[in-house]
Amino acid sequence: MIIIPAIDIKNGQCVRLAQGDFDRVTVYAENPLDMARRWAQKGAARIHVVDLDGSVAGLPRNAEKVVQIARDLAVPVQVGGGIRNMETIRYYLDNDVSAVILGTAAIGDEDFVKRAASAYPDRIILGIDALGGKVAVRGWTEKTGLDAVDLAKRYEHCGLRAIVYTDIHRDGMETGVNVEATAELARSVSIPVIASGGVGTLSDIDRLLAVTDCSFDGVIVGRALYTGAIALEDAIARTQIAS
Repeated sequence: MIIIPAIDIKNGQCVRLAQGDFDRVTVYAENPLDMARRWAQKGAARIHVVDLDGSVAGLPRNAEKVVQIARDLAVPVQVGGGIRNMETIRYYLDNDVSAVILGTAAIGDEDFVKRAASAYPDRIILGIDALGGKVAVRGWTEKTGLDAVDLAKRYEHCGLRAIVYTDIHRDGMETGVNVEATAELARSVSIPVIASGGVGTLSDIDRLLAVTDCSFDGVIVGRALYTGAIALEDAIARTQIAS
């Protein structure tokens, strides 16, 4: 399991939201590239970037910032937010982005996601954002009645690289990762699962590592890195000890 620092971009800045609320924003850096370089220098094996404006608009709003990060860093960069057509996927993947995350598109256009996975094997990630186990879309602004596990099962055996599972209620709150729901998803599908949302202390990393009946590809850490509650080097060391 690897530690994946998160960089959320809103209005060109590196920010964090609380529970996905666009009115509860904290700005951590004027230039997201500076933060990306910082995490890479501290040993991050992958960087998770989200275009928050794009997730609501339905098309990229901070693509230039994203590509700048992908081209500058030696480590892989995965990006989500507003990616809802093949043109956008092609643009990112042709400009040094390692993998793209499809979330909202996975609800309304199953064929599109499967075509993308077929065209770009191992470079498409399914993003499942859930509240109480039910999927939310369009930058978490719209709730659906669809069960997260049922959505994941739709995309078995189509060549996805991973699933990023985010518990919206915990995201940006440092209240602890939802190990139970994330493990349930990981047990239900063969697609690698990346945990996200709520990581607040090293003990949250330990709880994920302690799960024995399934494993996680990685865990995305956001606010806790920015507040200093977790030092990236310490989190990485935890995973290395476990392996």
